[in-house]
Amino acid sequence: MTSHQTSRLIGAIFGLAFVVANAGALPTAAAVPLRLLAIASFVWLFIALRRARTSPAGDADGDARPGTAPRMFGRGYVLVVAAEVAAALAGVLVINLVLHVPQATVAWISLVVGLHFFGLAVVWRMPALRLLAAAMAACGAAGLVLAACGASLAVIATVAGIAPGALLLGSVRWSLRTP
Repeated sequence: MTSHQTSRLIGAIFGLAFVVANAGALPTAAAVPLRLLAIASFVWLFIALRRARTSPAGDADGDARPGTAPRMFGRGYVLVVAAEVAAALAGVLVINLVLHVPQATVAWISLVVGLHFFGLAVVWRMPALRLLAAAMAACGAAGLVLAACGASLAVIATVAGIAPGALLLGSVRWSLRTP
């Protein structure tokens, strides 16, 4: 797989994980079809990614130099992901150990994951990622507000977990469209 295919596969894996993990907060009648749909979407995306044709020039694995595409998994990527992990862990600790609002955890994770896409948009020189970043961060922020207002876990999981998962799966699907 090329680095572009790999990055999309990572997005699809996390989209699947968001939906599968958070559907558990819903009644079984809703959770099972959502999980099955997410799994079917992931399998379809996996097959489509494996079949996708890419040109060697379209997959930038070289060094990021002016006039060239950035390296997908280079130092910039590592720094963005490291900041994401640090922010996620710090927030989860505060949410659970200080604030005692564990239902806000998924919202915090969605907010942080959304914000990390702003960094990736810069590092990968892919301004289109800002749309995904804004949408996921908005879901996370809305989930935090819902948690602060005492909303049910099912509502928080839907807004801050299932919706971001669908956004990730949908963005991978959108990236596979032919121009």
